Amino acid sequence: MNAVFTPVAARPAPSSTRGPVVWLRRNLFSNWQSSAFTLALLALAVLYVPGMLRWMIFDAITAADADACQAARGIGACWGVVTEKHRLIIFGRYPFDQQWRPLAATVLMMALLMASCTRPFWRPWLAALWVVVLAAAFTLMSGGVLGLTKVTTDQWGGLPLTIMLSSLSIVMAFPIAVLVAMGRRSQMPAIRTFCTIYVELIRGVPLISVLFMASFMFPLFMPQGFSIDVLVRVLAGITLFAAAYLAEIVRGGLQAIPKGQVEAAQSLGLSYWKTQRKIVLPQALALVVPGIVNSFISIFKDTSLVTIVSLYELTGALGLALNSDANWRPFKVEGYLFITAIYFVFCFAMSRYSLWIEKQLNRSKNR
Repeated sequence: MNAVFTPVAARPAPSSTRGPVVWLRRNLFSNWQSSAFTLALLALAVLYVPGMLRWMIFDAITAADADACQAARGIGACWGVVTEKHRLIIFGRYPFDQQWRPLAATVLMMALLMASCTRPFWRPWLAALWVVVLAAAFTLMSGGVLGLTKVTTDQWGGLPLTIMLSSLSIVMAFPIAVLVAMGRRSQMPAIRTFCTIYVELIRGVPLISVLFMASFMFPLFMPQGFSIDVLVRVLAGITLFAAAYLAEIVRGGLQAIPKGQVEAAQSLGLSYWKTQRKIVLPQALALVVPGIVNSFISIFKDTSLVTIVSLYELTGALGLALNSDANWRPFKVEGYLFITAIYFVFCFAMSRYSLWIEKQLNRSKNR
């Protein structure tokens, strides 16, 4: 029997999964609820965005002219307040003629942070680089050596203080958090109880209470004639507070690791610390990257609370700049929008870096 060849009809080409139309359909018009919400947002944008643009850009005053800003009130934004007060907002009460020093210290800190986030710099000597850069930054800020004028810590402020407090508290809080998280899972009752009490005690009070205790109550328990700089006390308070929250995030990652991973490591003869360092912690930390970065962002923003102990970081420096000058006091909104943009840039950069880490981890898992 002769077989009869019957050609199969050509199938249609698969639809494209890339391009702006596909992205719009998938993210903004995937169903009727999403479409309705998208159209509502577009309507609000049409109604309000043109007015916001006129106020913020087209009718705004950028010159440091208080009279022109007063004349434009209700019509356009007064960015002249930023032009006039930007150095006081950025550097706080640091002596005007010495402000190149906090600028240089901030550049060093930012370069160190960016290097620490780059894979080629993940080497053993990175820890030594941190010590060198921090020593240089503190030397520039405090002075008293190498011909630099002495500047006490109560005059530090603005963006350099915000970056310094957040960076140091994050770096010091992370190893404490890892140890506390491991301690809460320890088989030793004394260690487990101590770590539990520490976490629950710190998490049970707001950060503002911790700062108040560190700044005003702690010196009362010190011997007469002995005192610790307020910046050090505040840094210790933020570090201990952040470590308690980070410890719970890390503990969640530790609990997600199957028990068989530990048993397999023990069967290979690995010690407890080698098991944690080589098997458990790398997997646990990879699972909770979003939570860790979210905690870092919270630490960065929480530094604004140090104003209550007379350390004028970025937010406090803005209040200091405007409250001391009646001519510019009515334009606080523009000032707060300026520092909001600064906070947004740093927080957005951290969130993007978190997504990059997640992509790198997912790529390694898919190999």
